[in-house]
Amino acid sequence: MRPIRPGDRGPAVTEIRTVLSALDLLGPAAAPDADDFDAHTERAVRAFQQSRGLSVDGRVGAETWRALDAARWRLGARTLYHAVPEPLTGEDVRSLQERLLEMGYDVGRADAIYGVRTSRAVAQFQREVGLTPDGTCGPHTMNALRRLGRKVVGGRPQWLRESDAIRQSGPTLVGRTVVVDPGHGGTDPGVVVPDGPLRWTEADLVYDLASRLEGRLAASGVRVQLTRGPAQRACLPDVERAHLANSLGADVFISLHCDGHANPAAEGVATYHYGTDNGVTSATGERLAGLVQREIVARTGLRDCRTHAKAWDLLRLTRMPAVRVEIGYLTSPDDRARLVDPRFRDTLAEAVVAAVQRMYFPIERDVPTGSIDVSELRAVVAAGTVVD
Repeated sequence: MRPIRPGDRGPAVTEIRTVLSALDLLGPAAAPDADDFDAHTERAVRAFQQSRGLSVDGRVGAETWRALDAARWRLGARTLYHAVPEPLTGEDVRSLQERLLEMGYDVGRADAIYGVRTSRAVAQFQREVGLTPDGTCGPHTMNALRRLGRKVVGGRPQWLRESDAIRQSGPTLVGRTVVVDPGHGGTDPGVVVPDGPLRWTEADLVYDLASRLEGRLAASGVRVQLTRGPAQRACLPDVERAHLANSLGADVFISLHCDGHANPAAEGVATYHYGTDNGVTSATGERLAGLVQREIVARTGLRDCRTHAKAWDLLRLTRMPAVRVEIGYLTSPDDRARLVDPRFRDTLAEAVVAAVQRMYFPIERDVPTGSIDVSELRAVVAAGTVVD
C-alpha cells in the first residue's frame, strides 16, 4: 500500500484518527472523525509508532497500518481462540501472550498471533486452574488470569527457556541453518547516494556483503540461505522474508541494511532485535544483537550506535534469534568510503560470523570480543573435526 502521509484526506485517514483517538493519542483539540491528515494526526502517529517499537516517520505504511488495526482490541473485549486458516491477531493477543510468559508458560514469541503454541499454553493454564482445557480464552479464563500473579521468579522465564535451548544445541556451527537477508532489492534500492560519477545503492552493497557472509558461514559448516538474488524484479515484503526463514527452520536470521539521514554527520552501526515497549524481548535475539554490535565496532571502528529493541514485522514474526544490522550510513562520507571498500566488507562479514559463533558458546566459556579468528573455524571444518 502507498503510505498515508500528512496532507492526505479520505476515509482511511478518518479510520486512522478514530483508532488514535481511542488510544488517547490525538488529544482533546483534535476531532476524531475528521478526514484530513493534519499536524495533530502526524504527532499522534509518531507517538503510536514510538510506543509500538516501529520506525518513527509519521506516515502510515503497511506495517503501521497493521499495528493500528491490531490496537483496536483490548484483552477481554472478545473471546480468543485458534482460528484456521486465518489466526486471530491483535493487541489483546499480544497482551495475553505477555501475561502467559510472565507466568512461565511457553507461547514462544509475543507476536500478537493466536497460533497453536498460544492455544496450547492457554490450555495448560486452564488445566492447572481447573478449567476445561479447550485453549480458548473467554470470560472464565480471563477471570482466572486476573486472580493469579507471576508463576516464575528469579529471572525472565523466556530467557531461561531460550538460553537452555541454545546450551543444549552445542557450541559448533556445523549443520546449523542461517538465513541472511540482504535488505531491499528489486524496485526498492533503499538508500541511494550519488558520489561524483558513481551511484551507490544500499540494495547492491548489502547484497555483496550478504554474499561474502554466505561464503564464510558456508566454509564454517553452516547451511546458508539468502532471501533474494542480486537482480530480482520485485522487493520481497518483510512478512514474506520472515515466513521464508520460518519455513526453512532456520537457527539464526540476519538482516543487513545501510542507513541514511539528511544530516551527513550521522554515522555508525546499530543492531536491532525483537522487543516491545513493556520489556518483553527475544532473549537470544537480544544476546545475538549485542554480540554482532560489539564484534563490528571492535573490528571496524565504526561509531557505536548500540542495540535497540523493535517490534518490526521482520523481527516479530521470525521464530528464531533474529537481528537487523544497520551497517553505517551511506549518506556519511566517512562511512560510505569504508562501505564501498571490498576489504572492509570482508571484515564486516567476519565480524558477523564471529558473533554467531559466540552465541553458541556457553556464557561462562565466552571469549573476548574480536579474538575469534574466522579462518580457524574454516580450518576445523576442512580437517573434518569439531570444536568441543
